[in-house]
Amino acid sequence: MDLPNTSSLRHRNVPAASTQVSEAGMEKDKRLDKHEVYEFGGPWGVTAMMTGFPILMYYLWICLWFYDGQLVFPSSVDDIQPFLGRMWGHVKQDAFPTPYAFAMYGSLMAFQLLLAFIMPGYQQEGLPVPSLGYKTLMYNCNALTCWYTTLVTVTVLHWTHIFRLTEIIDNFGELMTVAMIVGFAVSFAAYFITIWRGEQIRMSGNFAYDLFMGACLNPRLGSVDLKMWLEVRIPWVLLFLIAVSGGCKQYEVYGYVTPNMAFMILATGLYINACAKGEECIPQTWDMFHEKWGFMVIFWNFAGVPFTYCYSIVYMASHDPSKYQFSTIGYVALYATILTAYYIWDTSMSQKSRFKMQTQGTFKFRKTFPQLPWGTIENPTYVQTEHGNRLLTSGWWGYARKMNYTADWVQSFTWGLVVGTASPIPYFYSVFFITVLVHRCGRDFERCAIKYGKDWDKYCEIVRWRFIPGVY
Repeated sequence: MDLPNTSSLRHRNVPAASTQVSEAGMEKDKRLDKHEVYEFGGPWGVTAMMTGFPILMYYLWICLWFYDGQLVFPSSVDDIQPFLGRMWGHVKQDAFPTPYAFAMYGSLMAFQLLLAFIMPGYQQEGLPVPSLGYKTLMYNCNALTCWYTTLVTVTVLHWTHIFRLTEIIDNFGELMTVAMIVGFAVSFAAYFITIWRGEQIRMSGNFAYDLFMGACLNPRLGSVDLKMWLEVRIPWVLLFLIAVSGGCKQYEVYGYVTPNMAFMILATGLYINACAKGEECIPQTWDMFHEKWGFMVIFWNFAGVPFTYCYSIVYMASHDPSKYQFSTIGYVALYATILTAYYIWDTSMSQKSRFKMQTQGTFKFRKTFPQLPWGTIENPTYVQTEHGNRLLTSGWWGYARKMNYTADWVQSFTWGLVVGTASPIPYFYSVFFITVLVHRCGRDFERCAIKYGKDWDKYCEIVRWRFIPGVY
């Protein structure tokens, strides 16, 4: 199939008309900006998730820390009550939200918010938002300077013994509870403040469902976009600090850090650094452009990501290294896999976001480290839609529609693989993540089919595969 000539699509050299939305496109955008159908099982489904997920977090942590990383269940019907009593006992004794835990978690949140206000950053214009009459928002992308400042700060605090990083892993249960409390509190506050201000959009009329999905789209506190701040600064910074805390704990107990724990420090470090160095690409994503700021996003970033994606770290920090040692070849394969997956994920995300910026005429090359080869596509091919948008068909996006998801999932799988078969719980991240990605992919494709019509069919003929080229 012949594709449009794209020789003129280089950096900012894009006709202004390429960013305009047709009248028919505007009508479709209006439809997509309204609540039509329930997702996630509707009110009952989201209520079950809001109540069940915190319980699941406690259960998996208890199994990981107190039961040798194995899943435990009542041995009989008669054992159900005693079993629940033991579980509750662990929560009360080892996960009670102490003032010290509130101080630790609250200090990190306050510090990250302060840095977001005061650190210099890169100004990036977002995509036109249909909900705002196609107005574009400016984003102060200063995550990189905040990230480096955080690294220096925690290093000084640790080496001067003002705050030893081992305190994070030693108080994991208490911190997790505090994170859950903050997640619930901010979710309710964001919902009611939005309703009070009359700024709610895309509402269903059902309280539980609207609380879960959110009422506001682009909440801001001065110059800080709260949704982007929360998604970039909090979960991944905290997850990295948990990994470093686990490494410090190993060094304190054994006098060395295992290659497995070093792997997790590298993996989480790569992830937060990628988010920070390429923060200007985030305003082009679905999360910023369409997803509302509700419990699903707020709780997950305050509590879910940092306290569930870290299960391999928690296991290694509390168990003898002999339980999960690999051969030299095993370690080489593990590190090679994460670095390859990271490269594909980093460059695919960069290609897509920079293509959108090229189309909008807002792309400038930002010098941050590391800038990987093939992060920007020269002369990209695309499908020009009647809606007005362009669908990228070259780079990684010519192989599959969601190559970034595939690479991201492979990374998540290695985060469980790092402990081998010692415990099934660290694989929770990859199992949960593939479920989320498949569901999100379905939501995205359904939305695109409505938005682009026959142009979406044309695009799918060109890029046949969803996740894995030649397979699916």
